[in-house]
Amino acid sequence: MRGSEICASRNQKSLTPFARYSPNSPKHDYDVLNYNLDLDLFHCYSSPFPKSFSGTNTITFKVDSTLSSIILNAENASLQIVSVGGSGVSFSHKLNRLQVDLDRTYQPGETVTISIKYNHLNVVDNAFYVSNGFAFTDCEPQGARKWFPCFDEPSDKATLQLRTKVPLNVKLGSNGRLADSVIVADSLWYTWISRDPIATYLMAMTSKVNYKLNIVNRINPNNPNDILPIRFYYNQGENPMQMINMAVPLTDFYVSLFGEHPFEKNGFATLNNQFQWGGMENQTLTSLCPGCWYSSIVAHEYAHQWFGDMITCATWSDIWLNEGFATYIEALWTGEVHGYNAYVNEIEYNAAYYMTYNPGWPISDSSWIANPPSNDILFNYAITYLKGSCVLYMFRNVVGDSLFFNSLREYANDTVNFRYKSATISDFIDKMNETTGMNLDYFFNEWIYTPNHPVYENVYEIIPVSDNLWNVKLNLTQVQTNTGFFKMPVQIKVNFVNGDTLFTVMNDFNNQNYSFMFDQEPVSLQFDPDNLIVLKQATLTVSTDEIPLKEKMSVNIQPNPSSGNFNIAVDSPVTCQGEISIYSPQGTLIYELKDVDITEGSNVIPLLLSSLKQGSYYLILHADKERYTHKLVIIK
Repeated sequence: MRGSEICASRNQKSLTPFARYSPNSPKHDYDVLNYNLDLDLFHCYSSPFPKSFSGTNTITFKVDSTLSSIILNAENASLQIVSVGGSGVSFSHKLNRLQVDLDRTYQPGETVTISIKYNHLNVVDNAFYVSNGFAFTDCEPQGARKWFPCFDEPSDKATLQLRTKVPLNVKLGSNGRLADSVIVADSLWYTWISRDPIATYLMAMTSKVNYKLNIVNRINPNNPNDILPIRFYYNQGENPMQMINMAVPLTDFYVSLFGEHPFEKNGFATLNNQFQWGGMENQTLTSLCPGCWYSSIVAHEYAHQWFGDMITCATWSDIWLNEGFATYIEALWTGEVHGYNAYVNEIEYNAAYYMTYNPGWPISDSSWIANPPSNDILFNYAITYLKGSCVLYMFRNVVGDSLFFNSLREYANDTVNFRYKSATISDFIDKMNETTGMNLDYFFNEWIYTPNHPVYENVYEIIPVSDNLWNVKLNLTQVQTNTGFFKMPVQIKVNFVNGDTLFTVMNDFNNQNYSFMFDQEPVSLQFDPDNLIVLKQATLTVSTDEIPLKEKMSVNIQPNPSSGNFNIAVDSPVTCQGEISIYSPQGTLIYELKDVDITEGSNVIPLLLSSLKQGSYYLILHADKERYTHKLVIIK
């Protein structure tokens, strides 16, 4: 299995589903700066291997709006709150929410510290795992709240200090650097400190009796004093040497593309059969399934240290910024090792898998911000991973290698907006527009926010004009009904007896005609010969009828968005009849208006859709043998 596939399998099988919030959930009125966890895990490593432990969490946060209490996520089934201290004076713990009342009312800008003493109960909660000398956490998407009270949303990143008490024969790894490990009688106290902010779902600890450990140091060739330790924790009988040997070249490759490694260490740890599938890119310490020392999964999870960990999805609707990126970068590493054709082959495999198993929803849906879908939707292999990687491949083809890699590097090294912070997809789009100097809204809107892909039925004809002049006419038509129109630059190759010519045209409306003149006789024409639009279905036939070059109808919709009442402004070169169809984002026909009279000149067609729910829809107007597609947005 490939790294992306292993990762997707793990996330889909995750047993920590999303918490679902009511519309009246409290707004986030504070920003956590640091979690200081002090945990006693000593008894977790011997029979009967209890899952219970005691702990103290000291939380420092900055106040963003006037408040006298704060709300934290804390699963009632997993955590028993014992007491609060510091600026916390009392608490209420119910419905998986911990309210801590503060000693006074705090104003915006003030910094507050509270402490929470708690017990983790001896329960199976699919976040804190204990068995046969192993104890580890696995939190994505919302499992951190099961082993410590926290504000458990990906956009709220904080630094972490983790101090743990374990037996002398246990090795324990966590985020950041190992500050110290101190022996006190029969106990070993580990202290891990992360200088860099972490999203709660990426906070982790991994430990085992008699864990094997190997450390390789990557020395920065530009600064010999800059040493990156990469730690490999593994089980008896495993051999991670191939991945240990790959660690430095892989790091060098990613650094060459995206800038210096963002953290003070990196690491990988294989777990046990409680973690059967895949990998989890915990910041600086990736979890792997037992024996999973595969180059593909290591390359995939390592890429997350830049995209997913250093820059984290702001909401779960932005997960493409994590998984689409890591899957694409996995293909880049394949190309680095095996050559450019291997990179292209991997992307084309991703596209073919998507085309076969496409479930028909977009990569991102704004409704997922407030109401995340199930794991098998959010982490769908065909959509989030494979289609997501293909979108980056096509983006590279649209802007060219230089702009593409420069833009990703600029994004990764933007210390004001993104580095060690979180990002939304719209943030990323704005950054790409800035770094390329192009308006790429159309590209990302159609490939990220709309479902499915274009289906082309193209025709061309070759017409002799004179002894030394030939006219090639081409018609590009998309016929899909389950999504909108895809505006794209399209590569065209015209073949001659002696050689060929390759050029690109912009296909910016449907049923678009082109005309090209040549001073030698063309033999044939090819549409997208290098498969740069890798997500598509396409046919190309020789026309039996002359392809006309006629004036195009103009279609605009105002206001858009609206509450449901739209006006369709049509400027038509002819008098004709049209038909209007409205489709849901999943491609379901939900409204139809037939026999619409359109006169030559300006027309305004009212469209009353106020009965439809808030969301995005697609309007298709068929008129004068052409098809026009527009996105409608209804806001209540």
